[in-house]
Amino acid sequence: MSSLDKKEVQIPPEKIYTLISTKERIFITISVMIGTFMAILDTTIVDVVLPKMMGPLSTDLYGIQWVITSYMIAAATALLFVENFSKYIGYSYTFIIGMAIFTFASFFCASATSLAQMITFRSIQGMGEAFIMASAQTILILTYPLEKRGTALGIYGLGVSFAPALGPTAGGFITEHLNWRWVFYINVPIGILNILSSFLILPKFLGKEKIFHFNFVSYFFIALATIFLLIMLSKGQQYGWFQSVFIIKCFFISLISFSLFFASEIWASIHSKNTLINWEIFKFPEYSWSMGFYFFILGFVLYQIFYLLPLYYENLKGLTTFQTGLHMLPPAMLIGTCSIIAGILSDKFSPLIILVIDWFLLLIITFFIIPKLNYYTPAYKAVILTLPLGISIGIFFSPLTTLAMRNLGKLTGLGVALMHYIRFLGGSFGTAIATNHLERNTKEFFLRINELQNWTYVKHFIYSKVFLIDKFFPLELAIKKSKALLYHAQYIQALSWGFQETFRAIGFWALVGGIFLLGLVSINFKKFFFKQKSLT
Repeated sequence: MSSLDKKEVQIPPEKIYTLISTKERIFITISVMIGTFMAILDTTIVDVVLPKMMGPLSTDLYGIQWVITSYMIAAATALLFVENFSKYIGYSYTFIIGMAIFTFASFFCASATSLAQMITFRSIQGMGEAFIMASAQTILILTYPLEKRGTALGIYGLGVSFAPALGPTAGGFITEHLNWRWVFYINVPIGILNILSSFLILPKFLGKEKIFHFNFVSYFFIALATIFLLIMLSKGQQYGWFQSVFIIKCFFISLISFSLFFASEIWASIHSKNTLINWEIFKFPEYSWSMGFYFFILGFVLYQIFYLLPLYYENLKGLTTFQTGLHMLPPAMLIGTCSIIAGILSDKFSPLIILVIDWFLLLIITFFIIPKLNYYTPAYKAVILTLPLGISIGIFFSPLTTLAMRNLGKLTGLGVALMHYIRFLGGSFGTAIATNHLERNTKEFFLRINELQNWTYVKHFIYSKVFLIDKFFPLELAIKKSKALLYHAQYIQALSWGFQETFRAIGFWALVGGIFLLGLVSINFKKFFFKQKSLT
Protein backbone atom coordinates (compact mmCIF):
# COMPACT_ATOMS: atom_id res chain seq x y z
CA MET A 1 0.00 0.00 0.00
CA SER A 2 1.19 3.50 -0.77
CA SER A 3 2.93 5.30 2.07
CA LEU A 4 0.46 8.12 1.53
CA ASP A 5 -2.34 5.99 2.95
CA LYS A 6 -0.57 5.85 6.30
CA LYS A 7 -0.43 9.63 6.68
CA GLU A 8 -3.44 10.90 8.53
CA VAL A 9 -3.09 14.49 7.38
CA GLN A 10 -6.09 16.61 6.45
CA ILE A 11 -5.07 18.57 3.37
CA PRO A 12 -6.94 20.00 0.38
CA PRO A 13 -6.64 17.88 -2.80
CA GLU A 14 -4.77 20.69 -4.60
CA LYS A 15 -2.00 20.49 -1.95
CA ILE A 16 -1.59 16.70 -1.93
CA TYR A 17 1.57 16.90 -4.06
CA THR A 18 3.44 18.15 -0.96
CA LEU A 19 3.12 14.65 0.57
CA ILE A 20 4.28 12.73 -2.50
CA SER A 21 7.94 11.84 -3.01
CA THR A 22 9.63 11.86 -6.41
CA LYS A 23 9.81 8.05 -6.46
CA GLU A 24 6.09 7.72 -5.67
CA ARG A 25 5.29 10.33 -8.31
CA ILE A 26 7.12 8.32 -10.99
CA PHE A 27 5.24 5.11 -10.17
CA ILE A 28 1.90 6.96 -10.03
CA THR A 29 2.61 8.47 -13.46
CA ILE A 30 3.46 5.09 -15.01
CA SER A 31 0.35 3.44 -13.59
CA VAL A 32 -1.97 6.24 -14.70
CA MET A 33 -0.42 6.46 -18.17
CA ILE A 34 -0.81 2.73 -18.83
CA GLY A 35 -4.55 3.01 -18.19
CA THR A 36 -4.87 6.19 -20.25
CA PHE A 37 -2.88 4.75 -23.14
CA MET A 38 -5.02 1.57 -23.19
CA ALA A 39 -8.31 3.48 -23.19
CA ILE A 40 -7.32 5.99 -25.89
CA LEU A 41 -5.61 3.39 -28.10
CA ASP A 42 -8.79 1.32 -28.11
CA THR A 43 -10.74 4.13 -29.76
CA THR A 44 -8.69 3.96 -32.99
CA ILE A 45 -7.34 0.41 -33.05
CA VAL A 46 -10.90 -0.96 -33.23
CA ASP A 47 -11.65 1.25 -36.26
CA VAL A 48 -9.05 -0.69 -38.21
CA VAL A 49 -10.45 -4.16 -37.48
CA LEU A 50 -14.13 -3.35 -38.12
CA PRO A 51 -14.17 -4.95 -41.62
CA LYS A 52 -12.79 -8.18 -40.14
CA MET A 53 -15.56 -8.25 -37.52
CA MET A 54 -18.52 -8.09 -39.92
CA GLY A 55 -18.45 -11.78 -40.92
CA PRO A 56 -18.11 -13.36 -37.44
CA LEU A 57 -20.77 -11.01 -36.04
CA SER A 58 -23.13 -11.54 -39.02
CA THR A 59 -23.66 -7.87 -39.83
CA ASP A 60 -23.05 -5.30 -42.57
CA LEU A 61 -21.06 -2.05 -42.76
CA TYR A 62 -23.80 0.07 -41.19
CA GLY A 63 -24.41 -2.44 -38.40
CA ILE A 64 -20.75 -2.70 -37.45
CA GLN A 65 -20.53 1.10 -37.06
CA TRP A 66 -22.58 0.74 -33.87
CA VAL A 67 -19.50 -0.87 -32.31
CA ILE A 68 -17.88 2.58 -32.46
CA THR A 69 -21.02 4.62 -31.82
CA SER A 70 -22.08 2.67 -28.71
CA TYR A 71 -18.61 3.03 -27.15
CA MET A 72 -18.53 6.77 -27.80
CA ILE A 73 -22.06 7.34 -26.46
CA ALA A 74 -21.41 5.36 -23.26
CA ALA A 75 -18.12 7.14 -22.56
CA ALA A 76 -19.51 10.62 -23.18
CA THR A 77 -22.72 10.17 -21.16
CA ALA A 78 -20.93 8.58 -18.20
CA LEU A 79 -18.32 11.33 -17.82
CA LEU A 80 -20.35 13.83 -15.79
CA PHE A 81 -21.72 11.13 -13.48
CA VAL A 82 -18.21 9.78 -12.92
CA GLU A 83 -16.85 13.26 -12.17
CA ASN A 84 -19.37 13.68 -9.35
CA PHE A 85 -18.90 10.11 -8.14
CA SER A 86 -15.10 10.44 -8.06
CA LYS A 87 -15.30 13.25 -5.50
CA TYR A 88 -17.12 10.84 -3.21
CA ILE A 89 -14.97 7.70 -3.53
CA GLY A 90 -11.70 9.43 -4.46
CA TYR A 91 -9.95 9.74 -7.81
CA SER A 92 -7.72 6.72 -7.21
CA TYR A 93 -10.60 4.31 -6.60
CA THR A 94 -12.38 5.83 -9.61
CA PHE A 95 -9.36 5.02 -11.76
CA ILE A 96 -9.11 1.47 -10.41
CA ILE A 97 -12.83 0.83 -10.97
CA GLY A 98 -12.47 2.19 -14.51
CA MET A 99 -9.54 -0.13 -15.20
CA ALA A 100 -11.55 -3.11 -13.88
CA ILE A 101 -14.61 -2.29 -16.00
CA PHE A 102 -12.51 -1.65 -19.11
CA THR A 103 -10.42 -4.81 -18.69
CA PHE A 104 -13.24 -7.26 -18.09
CA ALA A 105 -15.41 -5.65 -20.80
CA SER A 106 -12.46 -6.16 -23.18
CA PHE A 107 -12.51 -9.90 -22.43
CA PHE A 108 -16.23 -10.14 -23.17
CA CYS A 109 -15.85 -8.04 -26.35
CA ALA A 110 -13.24 -10.53 -27.55
CA SER A 111 -15.62 -13.40 -26.78
CA ALA A 112 -18.69 -11.83 -28.43
CA THR A 113 -20.48 -13.99 -31.01
CA SER A 114 -23.19 -11.54 -32.12
CA LEU A 115 -23.53 -7.84 -32.86
CA ALA A 116 -25.89 -7.35 -29.89
CA GLN A 117 -23.31 -8.83 -27.51
CA MET A 118 -20.53 -6.70 -28.99
CA ILE A 119 -22.56 -3.48 -28.70
CA THR A 120 -23.47 -4.29 -25.09
CA PHE A 121 -19.89 -5.00 -24.01
CA ARG A 122 -18.48 -2.07 -26.00
CA SER A 123 -20.91 0.20 -24.15
CA ILE A 124 -19.63 -1.18 -20.84
CA GLN A 125 -16.07 -0.71 -22.07
CA GLY A 126 -16.90 2.92 -22.92
CA MET A 127 -18.14 3.44 -19.37
CA GLY A 128 -14.79 2.10 -18.19
CA GLU A 129 -13.01 4.69 -20.30
CA ALA A 130 -15.14 7.43 -18.71
CA PHE A 131 -13.98 6.32 -15.24
CA ILE A 132 -10.35 6.26 -16.41
CA MET A 133 -10.34 9.58 -18.27
CA ALA A 134 -12.28 11.47 -15.58
CA SER A 135 -9.66 10.55 -12.98
CA ALA A 136 -6.31 9.94 -14.71
CA GLN A 137 -5.51 13.52 -15.71
CA THR A 138 -6.75 14.86 -12.37
CA ILE A 139 -4.49 12.43 -10.48
CA LEU A 140 -1.48 13.63 -12.48
CA ILE A 141 -2.33 17.30 -11.98
CA LEU A 142 -2.78 16.84 -8.22
CA THR A 143 0.39 14.78 -7.72
CA TYR A 144 2.71 17.31 -9.40
CA PRO A 145 3.63 20.75 -8.01
CA LEU A 146 2.50 23.74 -10.07
CA GLU A 147 5.97 24.38 -11.50
CA LYS A 148 6.16 20.81 -12.87
CA ARG A 149 2.60 20.37 -14.11
CA GLY A 150 3.57 21.27 -17.66
CA THR A 151 5.86 18.23 -17.70
CA ALA A 152 3.10 16.06 -16.21
CA LEU A 153 0.61 17.24 -18.80
CA GLY A 154 3.20 16.70 -21.53
CA ILE A 155 3.46 13.07 -20.42
CA TYR A 156 -0.33 12.86 -20.36
CA GLY A 157 -0.46 14.43 -23.83
CA LEU A 158 1.88 11.66 -24.97
CA GLY A 159 -0.83 9.12 -24.15
CA VAL A 160 -3.76 11.16 -25.44
CA SER A 161 -2.18 12.08 -28.79
CA PHE A 162 0.33 9.28 -29.46
CA ALA A 163 -2.09 6.41 -28.70
CA PRO A 164 -4.67 7.23 -31.41
CA ALA A 165 -1.88 7.82 -33.93
CA LEU A 166 -0.43 4.39 -33.09
CA GLY A 167 -3.85 2.71 -33.49
CA PRO A 168 -3.68 2.08 -37.27
CA THR A 169 -0.20 0.54 -36.99
CA ALA A 170 -1.11 -1.75 -34.10
CA GLY A 171 -4.48 -2.62 -35.62
CA GLY A 172 -2.91 -3.36 -38.99
CA PHE A 173 -0.30 -5.64 -37.44
CA ILE A 174 -2.91 -7.56 -35.44
CA THR A 175 -5.25 -8.02 -38.42
CA GLU A 176 -2.43 -9.32 -40.62
CA HIS A 177 -0.73 -11.61 -38.08
CA LEU A 178 -3.42 -12.46 -35.49
CA ASN A 179 -7.20 -12.65 -35.12
CA TRP A 180 -9.23 -9.42 -34.69
CA ARG A 181 -10.27 -10.65 -31.23
CA TRP A 182 -6.72 -10.02 -30.01
CA VAL A 183 -7.41 -6.29 -30.23
CA PHE A 184 -9.49 -6.88 -27.09
CA TYR A 185 -7.69 -9.87 -25.55
CA ILE A 186 -4.42 -7.94 -25.36
CA ASN A 187 -6.04 -5.51 -22.88
CA VAL A 188 -6.78 -8.26 -20.34
CA PRO A 189 -3.33 -9.22 -18.93
CA ILE A 190 -2.06 -5.63 -19.10
CA GLY A 191 -5.23 -4.37 -17.45
CA ILE A 192 -5.13 -6.90 -14.60
CA LEU A 193 -1.50 -6.08 -13.82
CA ASN A 194 -2.24 -2.36 -13.86
CA ILE A 195 -5.26 -2.80 -11.56
CA LEU A 196 -3.05 -4.56 -8.99
CA SER A 197 -0.23 -2.04 -9.29
CA SER A 198 -2.65 0.93 -9.12
CA PHE A 199 -4.23 -0.47 -5.95
CA LEU A 200 -0.78 -0.64 -4.34
CA ILE A 201 0.65 2.61 -5.70
CA LEU A 202 -2.09 5.24 -5.95
CA PRO A 203 -2.86 7.28 -2.80
CA LYS A 204 -6.39 6.36 -1.77
CA PHE A 205 -7.59 9.74 -0.53
CA LEU A 206 -7.06 11.86 -3.61
CA GLY A 207 -10.04 14.18 -4.01
CA LYS A 208 -12.21 12.36 -1.46
CA GLU A 209 -15.37 14.04 -0.10
CA LYS A 210 -17.81 12.71 2.51
CA ILE A 211 -21.16 13.46 0.81
CA PHE A 212 -22.28 12.39 -2.68
CA HIS A 213 -24.05 15.34 -4.34
CA PHE A 214 -25.75 14.61 -7.64
CA ASN A 215 -28.54 16.17 -9.69
CA PHE A 216 -30.17 13.15 -11.36
CA VAL A 217 -32.72 15.26 -13.28
CA SER A 218 -30.06 17.39 -14.98
CA TYR A 219 -27.98 14.32 -15.67
CA PHE A 220 -30.93 12.52 -17.30
CA PHE A 221 -31.51 15.41 -19.70
CA ILE A 222 -27.87 15.94 -20.67
CA ALA A 223 -27.36 12.20 -21.10
CA LEU A 224 -30.42 12.02 -23.37
CA ALA A 225 -29.24 15.06 -25.33
CA THR A 226 -25.75 13.61 -25.73
CA ILE A 227 -27.01 10.19 -26.85
CA PHE A 228 -29.23 11.55 -29.61
CA LEU A 229 -26.69 14.18 -30.70
CA LEU A 230 -23.96 11.57 -31.11
CA ILE A 231 -26.33 9.20 -32.93
CA MET A 232 -27.27 12.04 -35.28
CA LEU A 233 -23.63 12.89 -35.99
CA SER A 234 -22.59 9.25 -36.39
CA LYS A 235 -25.50 8.18 -38.61
CA GLY A 236 -26.24 11.44 -40.43
CA GLN A 237 -24.28 10.56 -43.56
CA GLN A 238 -25.86 7.10 -43.74
CA TYR A 239 -29.44 8.41 -43.48
CA GLY A 240 -28.98 11.52 -45.62
CA TRP A 241 -28.89 14.06 -42.79
CA PHE A 242 -32.01 16.22 -42.59
CA GLN A 243 -33.68 14.46 -45.49
CA SER A 244 -34.27 11.64 -43.01
CA VAL A 245 -37.12 11.67 -40.47
CA PHE A 246 -34.90 9.67 -38.09
CA ILE A 247 -32.15 12.32 -38.11
CA ILE A 248 -34.70 15.13 -37.68
CA LYS A 249 -36.15 13.33 -34.65
CA CYS A 250 -32.66 12.89 -33.17
CA PHE A 251 -31.95 16.59 -33.69
CA PHE A 252 -35.13 17.80 -31.97
CA ILE A 253 -34.87 15.32 -29.09
CA SER A 254 -31.28 16.47 -28.52
CA LEU A 255 -32.21 20.16 -28.78
CA ILE A 256 -35.17 19.84 -26.39
CA SER A 257 -33.12 17.75 -23.94
CA PHE A 258 -30.29 20.29 -23.86
CA SER A 259 -32.88 23.05 -23.24
CA LEU A 260 -34.43 21.07 -20.38
CA PHE A 261 -30.95 20.42 -18.96
CA PHE A 262 -30.20 24.15 -18.78
CA ALA A 263 -33.67 24.80 -17.34
CA SER A 264 -33.04 22.17 -14.66
CA GLU A 265 -29.66 23.69 -13.81
CA ILE A 266 -31.15 27.21 -13.57
CA TRP A 267 -34.00 25.96 -11.36
CA ALA A 268 -31.54 24.14 -9.07
CA SER A 269 -29.35 27.23 -8.83
CA ILE A 270 -32.29 29.54 -8.00
CA HIS A 271 -33.58 27.17 -5.31
CA SER A 272 -30.11 26.55 -3.83
CA LYS A 273 -30.10 22.90 -4.88
CA ASN A 274 -27.16 20.92 -6.20
CA THR A 275 -26.44 21.58 -9.87
CA LEU A 276 -24.86 18.85 -12.01
CA ILE A 277 -22.11 21.23 -13.10
CA ASN A 278 -20.52 23.80 -10.83
CA TRP A 279 -20.92 26.78 -13.15
CA GLU A 280 -18.38 28.74 -11.12
CA ILE A 281 -15.77 27.04 -13.30
CA PHE A 282 -16.64 29.33 -16.21
CA LYS A 283 -15.77 32.36 -14.09
CA PHE A 284 -12.16 31.40 -14.76
CA PRO A 285 -11.68 33.11 -18.15
CA GLU A 286 -8.56 31.12 -19.05
CA TYR A 287 -10.52 27.89 -18.71
CA SER A 288 -13.49 29.15 -20.74
CA TRP A 289 -11.39 30.45 -23.63
CA SER A 290 -9.16 27.36 -23.53
CA MET A 291 -12.17 25.04 -23.88
CA GLY A 292 -13.44 26.98 -26.91
CA PHE A 293 -10.01 26.72 -28.51
CA TYR A 294 -9.82 23.02 -27.59
CA PHE A 295 -13.26 22.29 -29.06
CA PHE A 296 -12.47 23.73 -32.49
CA ILE A 297 -8.80 22.79 -32.83
CA LEU A 298 -9.09 19.24 -31.51
CA GLY A 299 -12.55 18.39 -32.85
CA PHE A 300 -12.82 20.37 -36.07
CA VAL A 301 -9.14 20.30 -37.11
CA LEU A 302 -7.12 17.46 -35.61
CA TYR A 303 -9.93 14.89 -35.52
CA GLN A 304 -10.76 15.64 -39.17
CA ILE A 305 -7.15 15.10 -40.20
CA PHE A 306 -6.85 11.93 -38.08
CA TYR A 307 -10.02 10.60 -39.70
CA LEU A 308 -9.02 11.51 -43.27
CA LEU A 309 -5.38 10.35 -43.34
CA PRO A 310 -6.10 6.58 -43.06
CA LEU A 311 -8.79 6.98 -45.75
CA TYR A 312 -6.28 8.80 -47.94
CA TYR A 313 -3.71 6.03 -47.67
CA GLU A 314 -6.16 3.11 -47.99
CA ASN A 315 -8.92 4.35 -50.32
CA LEU A 316 -6.87 6.63 -52.57
CA LYS A 317 -3.33 5.27 -52.43
CA GLY A 318 -4.49 1.64 -52.19
CA LEU A 319 -2.29 0.67 -49.23
CA THR A 320 -3.10 -2.15 -46.83
CA THR A 321 -4.09 -1.40 -43.24
CA PHE A 322 -0.63 -2.31 -41.95
CA GLN A 323 1.12 -0.23 -44.63
CA THR A 324 -1.13 2.69 -43.69
CA GLY A 325 -0.10 2.27 -40.06
CA LEU A 326 3.59 2.26 -41.01
CA HIS A 327 3.14 5.47 -43.00
CA MET A 328 1.48 7.12 -40.00
CA LEU A 329 4.08 5.87 -37.52
CA PRO A 330 6.78 8.59 -38.10
CA PRO A 331 4.42 11.51 -37.30
CA ALA A 332 3.09 9.45 -34.37
CA MET A 333 6.63 9.14 -33.00
CA LEU A 334 7.03 12.91 -33.34
CA ILE A 335 3.79 13.42 -31.42
CA GLY A 336 5.18 11.43 -28.50
CA THR A 337 8.53 13.22 -28.52
CA CYS A 338 7.11 16.72 -28.90
CA SER A 339 4.48 16.17 -26.17
CA ILE A 340 7.17 15.73 -23.54
CA ILE A 341 9.32 18.56 -24.93
CA ALA A 342 6.29 20.90 -24.96
CA GLY A 343 5.54 19.94 -21.36
CA ILE A 344 9.05 20.81 -20.22
CA LEU A 345 8.98 24.10 -22.16
CA SER A 346 5.59 24.96 -20.61
CA ASP A 347 7.24 24.83 -17.18
CA LYS A 348 10.14 27.04 -18.25
CA PHE A 349 8.33 29.57 -20.48
CA SER A 350 4.83 30.92 -20.90
CA PRO A 351 2.54 28.11 -22.14
CA LEU A 352 0.58 30.76 -24.06
CA ILE A 353 3.61 31.64 -26.20
CA ILE A 354 4.08 27.96 -27.06
CA LEU A 355 0.37 27.65 -27.91
CA VAL A 356 0.44 30.70 -30.20
CA ILE A 357 3.48 29.34 -32.06
CA ASP A 358 1.74 25.98 -32.43
CA TRP A 359 -1.40 27.66 -33.80
CA PHE A 360 0.60 29.46 -36.50
CA LEU A 361 2.29 26.16 -37.36
CA LEU A 362 -1.15 24.53 -37.61
CA LEU A 363 -2.33 27.28 -39.99
CA ILE A 364 0.66 26.64 -42.26
CA ILE A 365 -0.02 22.89 -42.16
CA THR A 366 -3.75 23.11 -42.93
CA PHE A 367 -3.52 25.76 -45.66
CA PHE A 368 -0.24 24.93 -47.39
CA ILE A 369 1.14 21.47 -46.48
CA ILE A 370 -1.61 18.86 -45.99
CA PRO A 371 -3.60 20.00 -49.09
CA LYS A 372 -0.61 18.97 -51.23
CA LEU A 373 -1.42 15.30 -50.59
CA ASN A 374 -2.96 13.72 -53.69
CA TYR A 375 -3.00 10.47 -55.66
CA TYR A 376 0.34 11.23 -57.32
CA THR A 377 2.21 12.07 -54.10
CA PRO A 378 5.01 9.49 -53.59
CA ALA A 379 4.75 7.49 -50.37
CA TYR A 380 7.95 8.94 -48.87
CA LYS A 381 6.81 12.50 -49.64
CA ALA A 382 3.41 11.87 -48.03
CA VAL A 383 5.19 10.83 -44.83
CA ILE A 384 7.42 13.94 -44.95
CA LEU A 385 4.39 16.21 -45.47
CA THR A 386 2.70 14.79 -42.36
CA LEU A 387 5.75 15.20 -40.10
CA PRO A 388 4.96 18.86 -39.24
CA LEU A 389 1.48 17.67 -38.24
CA GLY A 390 3.07 15.30 -35.72
CA ILE A 391 5.06 18.20 -34.27
CA SER A 392 1.97 20.42 -34.02
CA ILE A 393 -0.23 17.78 -32.35
CA GLY A 394 2.55 16.92 -29.92
CA ILE A 395 2.93 20.55 -28.89
CA PHE A 396 -0.81 21.23 -28.60
CA PHE A 397 -2.00 19.41 -25.47
CA SER A 398 0.44 20.37 -22.71
CA PRO A 399 0.42 24.20 -22.92
CA LEU A 400 -3.34 24.29 -23.50
CA THR A 401 -4.12 22.06 -20.51
CA THR A 402 -1.65 23.97 -18.34
CA LEU A 403 -3.41 27.25 -19.18
CA ALA A 404 -6.87 25.78 -18.63
CA MET A 405 -6.22 24.01 -15.33
CA ARG A 406 -3.64 26.09 -13.50
CA ASN A 407 -6.11 28.21 -11.49
CA LEU A 408 -9.01 25.75 -10.99
CA GLY A 409 -7.95 24.31 -7.61
CA LYS A 410 -10.74 22.09 -6.25
CA LEU A 411 -12.61 22.38 -9.58
CA THR A 412 -9.80 20.57 -11.42
CA GLY A 413 -11.72 17.28 -11.56
CA LEU A 414 -14.74 18.97 -13.14
CA GLY A 415 -12.48 20.82 -15.57
CA VAL A 416 -10.94 17.54 -16.71
CA ALA A 417 -14.34 15.83 -17.11
CA LEU A 418 -15.75 18.71 -19.17
CA MET A 419 -12.60 18.72 -21.29
CA HIS A 420 -13.09 15.06 -22.20
CA TYR A 421 -16.80 15.62 -22.79
CA ILE A 422 -15.86 18.37 -25.24
CA ARG A 423 -13.38 15.96 -26.85
CA PHE A 424 -16.18 13.51 -27.64
CA LEU A 425 -18.54 16.17 -28.98
CA GLY A 426 -15.87 18.00 -30.97
CA GLY A 427 -14.53 14.75 -32.41
CA SER A 428 -18.02 13.68 -33.47
CA PHE A 429 -18.67 17.02 -35.17
CA GLY A 430 -15.27 16.93 -36.88
CA THR A 431 -15.71 13.38 -38.18
CA ALA A 432 -19.22 14.17 -39.47
CA ILE A 433 -17.98 17.31 -41.25
CA ALA A 434 -15.03 15.47 -42.81
CA THR A 435 -17.25 12.63 -44.06
CA ASN A 436 -19.80 15.03 -45.54
CA HIS A 437 -17.20 17.29 -47.18
CA LEU A 438 -15.22 14.43 -48.69
CA GLU A 439 -18.29 12.79 -50.22
CA ARG A 440 -19.71 16.07 -51.52
CA ASN A 441 -16.38 17.29 -52.94
CA THR A 442 -15.71 13.96 -54.65
CA LYS A 443 -19.16 13.97 -56.29
CA GLU A 444 -18.75 17.57 -57.48
CA PHE A 445 -15.32 16.91 -59.00
CA PHE A 446 -16.56 13.70 -60.63
CA LEU A 447 -19.38 15.64 -62.33
CA ARG A 448 -16.95 18.36 -63.46
CA ILE A 449 -14.60 15.79 -64.95
CA ASN A 450 -17.46 14.28 -66.96
CA GLU A 451 -18.74 17.69 -68.08
CA LEU A 452 -15.36 18.93 -69.30
CA GLN A 453 -14.11 15.77 -70.99
CA ASN A 454 -13.54 15.56 -74.73
CA TRP A 455 -15.82 12.72 -75.78
CA THR A 456 -13.76 11.96 -78.87
CA TYR A 457 -10.80 11.28 -76.61
CA VAL A 458 -13.00 9.24 -74.25
CA LYS A 459 -14.20 6.99 -77.09
CA HIS A 460 -10.63 6.59 -78.28
CA PHE A 461 -9.57 5.62 -74.74
CA ILE A 462 -12.34 3.05 -74.41
CA TYR A 463 -11.71 1.38 -77.76
CA SER A 464 -7.94 1.38 -77.25
CA LYS A 465 -8.52 -0.62 -74.07
CA VAL A 466 -11.06 -2.85 -75.83
CA PHE A 467 -8.41 -3.66 -78.41
CA LEU A 468 -6.14 -4.93 -75.63
CA ILE A 469 -8.78 -6.67 -73.52
CA ASP A 470 -10.77 -8.47 -76.24
CA LYS A 471 -7.85 -10.84 -76.69
CA PHE A 472 -8.85 -12.39 -73.37
CA PHE A 473 -12.60 -11.69 -73.12
CA PRO A 474 -15.65 -11.57 -75.42
CA LEU A 475 -16.15 -8.20 -77.14
CA GLU A 476 -19.19 -7.17 -75.04
CA LEU A 477 -17.38 -7.95 -71.78
CA ALA A 478 -14.23 -6.20 -73.04
CA ILE A 479 -16.23 -3.00 -73.68
CA LYS A 480 -17.71 -3.14 -70.16
CA LYS A 481 -14.27 -3.64 -68.61
CA SER A 482 -12.87 -0.73 -70.63
CA LYS A 483 -15.67 1.55 -69.42
CA ALA A 484 -15.01 0.36 -65.87
CA LEU A 485 -11.33 1.32 -66.27
CA LEU A 486 -12.38 4.78 -67.45
CA TYR A 487 -14.80 5.16 -64.53
CA HIS A 488 -12.08 4.11 -62.09
CA ALA A 489 -9.63 6.65 -63.54
CA GLN A 490 -12.27 9.40 -63.31
CA TYR A 491 -13.23 8.43 -59.77
CA ILE A 492 -9.62 8.28 -58.54
CA GLN A 493 -8.95 11.76 -59.94
CA ALA A 494 -12.16 13.11 -58.39
CA LEU A 495 -11.33 11.47 -55.04
CA SER A 496 -7.82 12.92 -55.17
CA TRP A 497 -9.15 16.44 -55.69
CA GLY A 498 -11.87 15.76 -53.11
CA PHE A 499 -9.25 14.98 -50.46
CA GLN A 500 -7.27 18.11 -51.31
CA GLU A 501 -10.35 20.34 -51.10
CA THR A 502 -11.45 18.74 -47.82
CA PHE A 503 -7.96 19.16 -46.32
CA ARG A 504 -7.94 22.79 -47.44
CA ALA A 505 -11.31 23.51 -45.79
CA ILE A 506 -9.93 22.39 -42.42
CA GLY A 507 -7.86 25.56 -42.31
CA PHE A 508 -11.05 27.59 -41.87
CA TRP A 509 -11.76 25.84 -38.56
CA ALA A 510 -8.20 26.55 -37.43
CA LEU A 511 -8.94 30.24 -38.01
CA VAL A 512 -12.18 29.98 -36.00
CA GLY A 513 -10.21 28.42 -33.15
CA GLY A 514 -7.87 31.40 -33.34
CA ILE A 515 -10.69 33.64 -32.08
CA PHE A 516 -10.59 31.82 -28.74
CA LEU A 517 -6.79 31.94 -28.71
CA LEU A 518 -7.06 35.70 -29.15
CA GLY A 519 -9.23 35.73 -26.02
CA LEU A 520 -6.48 33.91 -24.11
CA VAL A 521 -3.88 36.37 -25.37
CA SER A 522 -6.10 39.30 -24.34
CA ILE A 523 -6.55 37.94 -20.79
CA ASN A 524 -2.83 37.38 -20.28
CA PHE A 525 -1.95 40.76 -21.81
CA LYS A 526 -4.30 42.49 -19.35
CA LYS A 527 -2.72 40.60 -16.45
CA PHE A 528 0.76 41.62 -17.61
CA PHE A 529 -0.32 45.25 -18.18
CA PHE A 530 -1.92 45.66 -14.75
CA LYS A 531 1.03 43.92 -13.09
CA GLN A 532 3.47 46.36 -14.70
CA LYS A 533 1.21 49.28 -13.81
CA SER A 534 1.08 48.24 -10.14
CA LEU A 535 4.88 47.99 -10.05
CA THR A 536 5.22 51.55 -11.29
